[in-house]
Amino acid sequence: MDYKKVLQQYIEATNTHDFNNVKKVLHENAIFWFTDKTCTTMQEIQKYFENAWDTIKEEVYTANNVHWLTVDENSATCTYTYHYEGYHNGEFVSGSGRATNVFIKNEKGEWKLIHEHLSGLK
Repeated sequence: MDYKKVLQQYIEATNTHDFNNVKKVLHENAIFWFTDKTCTTMQEIQKYFENAWDTIKEEVYTANNVHWLTVDENSATCTYTYHYEGYHNGEFVSGSGRATNVFIKNEKGEWKLIHEHLSGLK
């Protein structure tokens, strides 16, 4: 699987709202920088995802305007605009922001997401 497919797999896994699916594409040492929190353990990342899914029901997350900044045989970095939509307290909501993802190959040669930085747009 190549790095572009792993990004797509990550987006699809996020939309299942099941962290077990998301975890399959994450590197064991992943670090996530969200607008309001830094998550440095898998447990913190899982808690953040599950809270988001609980807050925004039926959320659909997409990545647009993906730009691959650097790519070599063991790492790939991209930026994109993310968009989400779903229901908060029964009302339809949507929003967007900017994302940076860093993928690396693990010791088994599998592409994994090791870093994500999200920031919301105002």
